[in-house]
Amino acid sequence: MNDNGNFVVMGRNSNDPLWESFRNPTNTLLPNQTLERGSFLVSQKSQANFTQGRFYLRMLDNGNMVLVTQSVSSNMDYDDEYYNTQTSDTTNATNSGDKLVFEENGVMYVLKRNNQRQILTPQSIPSASDNYHRVTLNFDGVLSHYYHSRMLNSSGWNILWSQPDNICIEIDGDKGPGSCGYNNVCSLGTNSRPVCNCPKGYSLVDPNDAYGDCKPDFSISCDEVGRGSPDDFYSFITIRDTDWPKSDFQKISPSTEQDCQNVCLNDCFCVVAIYRSNSCWKKKLPLSNGRIDTNLNSKAFMKIRKDGVPPLSTPGFPNSGSSRSKNWRNLAVVLSGLLGSSVLVNILFISVFCWGFFHIYKKKMKISRPTSHVADSMCHSFTYKELVEATKDFKEELGRGAFGIVYKGVMPIGSRNVVAIKKLDRVAHEAEKEFITEVNVISQTHHKNLVRLLGYCNEGAHRLLVYEYMSNGTLASFIFGDLKPTWSQRTNIAMGVARGLAYLHEECSTQIIHCDIKPQNILLDDHHVARISDFGLSKLMMINQSRTLTNIRGTRGYVALEWFRNSQITVKVDVYSFGVLLLEIITCRKNYENEEATDQR
Repeated sequence: MNDNGNFVVMGRNSNDPLWESFRNPTNTLLPNQTLERGSFLVSQKSQANFTQGRFYLRMLDNGNMVLVTQSVSSNMDYDDEYYNTQTSDTTNATNSGDKLVFEENGVMYVLKRNNQRQILTPQSIPSASDNYHRVTLNFDGVLSHYYHSRMLNSSGWNILWSQPDNICIEIDGDKGPGSCGYNNVCSLGTNSRPVCNCPKGYSLVDPNDAYGDCKPDFSISCDEVGRGSPDDFYSFITIRDTDWPKSDFQKISPSTEQDCQNVCLNDCFCVVAIYRSNSCWKKKLPLSNGRIDTNLNSKAFMKIRKDGVPPLSTPGFPNSGSSRSKNWRNLAVVLSGLLGSSVLVNILFISVFCWGFFHIYKKKMKISRPTSHVADSMCHSFTYKELVEATKDFKEELGRGAFGIVYKGVMPIGSRNVVAIKKLDRVAHEAEKEFITEVNVISQTHHKNLVRLLGYCNEGAHRLLVYEYMSNGTLASFIFGDLKPTWSQRTNIAMGVARGLAYLHEECSTQIIHCDIKPQNILLDDHHVARISDFGLSKLMMINQSRTLTNIRGTRGYVALEWFRNSQITVKVDVYSFGVLLLEIITCRKNYENEEATDQR
């Protein structure tokens, strides 16, 4: 790591770097760093998400340095260009830009092929001897030059300059959503940074990404045409100086404000109408390039559904032409005919109806009443007798965990007969809790790096889980034995565990924190493919929940520090445990000799 912040990988017998961070930048340039033609910076996705975003700073082959958006990183073309240094000269190539240079003194410029400079920074720059400097392409697309005093106890990073001046307006292309997501609205905040807000009646698709897409909280459908007057279903809210200039599908000119509202109200495709300069623009979903601009002198009429008016698809409000509506009408005809007959027939009908209703209701309640708290799943429910016979009265023990013993069994399941049967042996309350957790968690997962749950037994006091049999045992016995695995095997195992954790954390419908990642809970199949097992201590997250507060759980030596601070934990506790596991895979040594579990839940 050089003093200028360049991380360099050197070869054993070479003076030239094999790799260096200055040649492979992400979203930041440091002093003494250059950006060659064909190179680029890319923003992160959001304030808290460090994956690749959609904003790029590119040094083009023609010599221009540009800021662009790009929806799909694999595409060569970009969506919208919103800043350009204009350093390309088609008539004289030597006058075109060659590379972007960020000097040690904090000056940044485009160096042309004739060695002339086009300075991008202001004339007055805080001294580099007293301040740190960096240039970062922020997640919201604004390129900013920051400086930070080298003095102790100084304030944070200050902005020297930013580009563009107003990204809400500068991004104005026909492709992509604009500076904010689709249906979102951009306004200029402090330091020329954009602020995105969904309009009234809309909400974020991803509540954790305020700069992402917005979705309407109501439905707009052309199926309602002819069912009544449009003003029975919709009303308008008025927003000043707001526009989505790339979403027009019709212009009416001349027009009055009232005419503008009426034409949008009576058009089932129109979701907003913009009135400006005696003209009306109708717009449809998705709305792109939303921005607030005080120079517009316009009004936006947003069409929203009136409160209490259900959409066509709402249960309990059948369409007049639907089969459900016809069924209700037929039932009404039958009832009216019966109620018009004699008193004796009516009494008989009511008695039969009440008996049938309560009989069916009682039957449904009996069926729906759960016999246990185990979630519905594709797992098979075995009897205790079947599992006793499969294990020959629990004869061959494979291993022991914090809550039970695992036995080898033979039973006809799928293409293979050998299974691993985990028998919980703790006190009733703990065993029941651990059993329910494990079945509910694993029944929701399906991944090649997770051990598959084949079935379970929940009979009386007996709680057993039936898993795939992993012929090569645990990772602990593999890496801590006398014969050390090859580097290829260790790499494949580490990657397998990482893929399994990524699936649990990001790809499951319900986010799962395993809470007990350790070599004893990683099993190896016939080909030494790693499979994560033992979900008894796992924590399921609620929808839109990223952190939770719970008691300490896990095994000593693998427990992240967050557990001991009485603070909320995230999936990062698994990442910490994986880091310890990775060190053990690399060194084939235990991080802690006493492997007694904490047993805290």
